[in-house]
Amino acid sequence: QVQLVESGGGLVQAGGSPRLSCAASGRTFGSYNMGWFRQAPGKEREFVAAIKWSGSNTVYADSVKGRFTIYRDAAKNTFYLQMNSLKPEDTAVYYCAADVTWNFQQATKIGEYDYWGQGTQVTVSS
Repeated sequence: QVQLVESGGGLVQAGGSPRLSCAASGRTFGSYNMGWFRQAPGKEREFVAAIKWSGSNTVYADSVKGRFTIYRDAAKNTFYLQMNSLKPEDTAVYYCAADVTWNFQQATKIGEYDYWGQGTQVTVSS
């Protein structure tokens, strides 16, 4: 079991740089891949970024590549999504998720993830 709690969302101006946090508990930290997804109103949930269980690899959606960074702090059992140069189209509920299968080749697939947080709203004003 992995419990995930997101925080750090809110109302941000375009161009802003908020950081989302995902506090993890339960299963040993670092024993699962972690991903960030988002869902905008009226749209399907989509992949944003993922980090391998070892921390050695990351992958990003093309829409956020070069603007967002996923990383982790093992001492705090927390994963982060640093978001820079935000655009109004980044407005969505952001979710962190854990994949306990270690199959990082499928890290962009929603169905690969076993545990999800409750989500945190990010609204970007123009």
